[in-house]
Amino acid sequence: MRLLFCGTPHFAVPTFIHLLAQPDIEIAAVITQPDRPRGRGKQISPSPMKDAAIAASVPVHQPEKIRSPDARTLLQQLSPDCIVIIAYGQIIPAALLTIPKLGWINLHASLLPKYRGAAPINWAIANGETQTGVTTMRIDAGMDTGDMLLQQEIDIAPEETAPELAASLAEAGAPLMLQTLRGLIAENLVPRPQDNEKATYAPLLKKEDGRIDWDPPAQQIYNRMRGLTPWPAEYTSFSGQT
Repeated sequence: MRLLFCGTPHFAVPTFIHLLAQPDIEIAAVITQPDRPRGRGKQISPSPMKDAAIAASVPVHQPEKIRSPDARTLLQQLSPDCIVIIAYGQIIPAALLTIPKLGWINLHASLLPKYRGAAPINWAIANGETQTGVTTMRIDAGMDTGDMLLQQEIDIAPEETAPELAASLAEAGAPLMLQTLRGLIAENLVPRPQDNEKATYAPLLKKEDGRIDWDPPAQQIYNRMRGLTPWPAEYTSFSGQT
């Protein structure tokens, strides 16, 4: 199977490394976001996926906009059987979805249709969930609405924070993605449509999400503290000070 790997943050790296080690899979290139200001110093830095690709001597492409004509031409020239996409950070337009023969296969950090959206790990913890998981799905033109392929459940520990859970889910997602890809090649996976009536959402985090509401019970406040670590983090005001 000839793949393109489309991803940006640390969450995508374990799957990339796992697939890279498989003799029946060729990763022809990595598509990742352009270098951006990162960290407290806001220095221009590559994404974790770019670092991983360079270390593995895999070609890297960083289109400013994946919907641009140049990006479309690039994808067509690379002629992948499948594109694996994990936390890439841009919406894939419908015109690109038919380029790979087996589609764009996404690893999403929730048990879909729960927690569609940009921050499923954070909101699962913040809302007091005790279980979550990872889902592989074939993306469509909607926001995390495509047909599901495989899922794996993961328990959330009572004191687990968002970065800790993200690391666990990333490691669990790597073999699940491999199982999914091999199932697609063998044609023994049956895609399952999502039940839209059971969908919940995990919107992009905003700074104001961290302001503490002191009315709920302490456990709910603690859950938000765990879920909103390291950003935006919980904060409050007292005597005119934040």
